[in-house]
Amino acid sequence: MLAQIGVVPDAFFSPDIDESPLRNERPRHYAVRLAREKALTARDQHSGSIIIACDTTVAAGRRIIGPQAESDADVAACLQLLSGRRHEVHSAVCVIDLSGKLRLRTASSTVQFKRFSPREIATYVACGEGLGKAGGYAIQGQAARFIAFLSGSYSAIVGLPLYETGALLIASGYQLD
Repeated sequence: MLAQIGVVPDAFFSPDIDESPLRNERPRHYAVRLAREKALTARDQHSGSIIIACDTTVAAGRRIIGPQAESDADVAACLQLLSGRRHEVHSAVCVIDLSGKLRLRTASSTVQFKRFSPREIATYVACGEGLGKAGGYAIQGQAARFIAFLSGSYSAIVGLPLYETGALLIASGYQLD
């Protein structure tokens, strides 16, 4: 996704942090906290680099779905919960510049799925693309055909809010082409 805005990373790093939601933590705050923690962990292990970290959280009301669907049963449960209803997707991106300054922005979007039949859920689960995804689906894949309504940032729903990321990089002194 970064290539879409002219950024070619030197390396990718997956920080090992506890992604458990805190008691009574709101979904947007959860995404912000995780993006910040990922960035700070990466900074500690990769000093001297511009760090970009992101977290995407799916929520039904105030309920955080996930953090990620880890099994076919998780994907099916997510789709059953989200079937026919609107849900929120919150993506937070954090950039730490070469001087160590941390900048953070969020993008929130609303998505509504059509009402799923049991067969549609089973077919989607079988394709496997919902595994490891917030909310148990990948909007950029086969789940796109189930979207009845979308308001907000498509790229944020995919997993990285590109507008916000570009703005943070420019503010951090990075030259986008």
